[in-house]
Amino acid sequence: MIHVIGGGLAGSEAAWQAAEAGADVTVHEMRPVRPTAVHQTDGLAELVCSNSFRGDKLDNAVGLLKEEMRRLGSLVMRAADKARVPAGAALAVDRHVFSRTVTEAVSSHPRIRIAREEIDHVPVAGSGWSPIIIATGPLTSDALSADIQRLVGEEHLAFYDAISPIVLADSIDMAKVFRASRWDRNVWTPDKAEGTRQKAENDLEPIPRAPEGDYLNCPFTKDEYDAFYDALAAAESATVHDFDAVKFFEGCLPIEVMAHRGRDTLRFGPMKPVGLTDPRTGRYPYAVVQLRQDTLAGDHYSLVGFQTQIKWGDQARVLRMIPGLEQAEFVRFGMVHRNTYICGPKVLRPTWQTKFRDDLFFAGQVSGVEGYVESAASGLLAGLNAAALATGREPRVLPRTTAIGALAHYVSHADPAHYEPSNITHGIMEPLANPPRDKAAKKSLIAERALADLQDWLGAPAVGAR
Repeated sequence: MIHVIGGGLAGSEAAWQAAEAGADVTVHEMRPVRPTAVHQTDGLAELVCSNSFRGDKLDNAVGLLKEEMRRLGSLVMRAADKARVPAGAALAVDRHVFSRTVTEAVSSHPRIRIAREEIDHVPVAGSGWSPIIIATGPLTSDALSADIQRLVGEEHLAFYDAISPIVLADSIDMAKVFRASRWDRNVWTPDKAEGTRQKAENDLEPIPRAPEGDYLNCPFTKDEYDAFYDALAAAESATVHDFDAVKFFEGCLPIEVMAHRGRDTLRFGPMKPVGLTDPRTGRYPYAVVQLRQDTLAGDHYSLVGFQTQIKWGDQARVLRMIPGLEQAEFVRFGMVHRNTYICGPKVLRPTWQTKFRDDLFFAGQVSGVEGYVESAASGLLAGLNAAALATGREPRVLPRTTAIGALAHYVSHADPAHYEPSNITHGIMEPLANPPRDKAAKKSLIAERALADLQDWLGAPAVGAR
């Protein structure tokens, strides 16, 4: 019996993969017995931060990672494709549909049992619990976190992760915003081949979308931006005051932290206007805030890149200075939570097993990866390898030429003295022997090599890229 501790993206994916490989699995999820500071439901794989899984094209590393996961039968990717909402070249989901799809699939699997209970320690070898996958995420309970620290003999590293606000669509002043995707990148439409394939494989209904683009854009003049910046810089943080002393993940910085780095930092970050022509002026705005659809019904929109820990009263006041959001009703305010993870290079092998105990695995953000897709990918490989152990086979390592293999190699081989969680990037994948000078051609070759090597690893005939 495989025991998976944690029912997030990594735990759910690990359980599914192990069960599909023929092993019996128990998933131990502490909610609702013990809630967390940020989860709102007791559903598996609840998304508490953004609803975006980032890019979905093979010319970027995370798009390649998704395609590899689809080819490996990923439950998380199947659920994400089913819950997809318009988001230009990215994959974004209705978080409620996504969680419900994962929960229903895991709950109904004949080889999986869900136990709603808190596990406050790592079961010792010989206890009858074997193999074990710890996939408790960034909000690992204090008791289990302390036991993990004792077990691995290392201080947990920690950074702060942030959540973006969500507004009610009906409260947005549509007269002040315009609909567009940056550079008109509306790549996913039901009438395209990839959309047709998804519908055939996953029984999806076409998603209605506006031809103008997938995002609502709130344009700023210079005066509006200056007033917004001054109010933001003066707003009071709920818990974090010394921004220089606190370690944030660079890919998910709170807007107030970015603001303290300089007046124009936001204009070159989440508020960059390039690629977004205001149809009323025919020009780029001075700055822009993008709103991304958060539900299939289109009744909620999240503020893209606007994760924050400003006190809620100040949030409402400052965010209503955004053109079009003057009367905004907030479904959820932004917040920051502590993200705990182990030092992977000192603890893990590329199979996601620990170096000191064959039957103990870590997966997800607690293992030292960053991002929804990366967390699920680590759970996928941990689940397959735990199932291998449980059924008398040897765990396997994916080649570093694949995105999943590269992620596992990074976690287990990075410099432990300077270790930080990482998203998947082309930079951690094995370099091409003779890379072309053209960047697009280089990315295409990396993807072709990865998918071919993945098929060789699977022992199956190669199939065309999506």
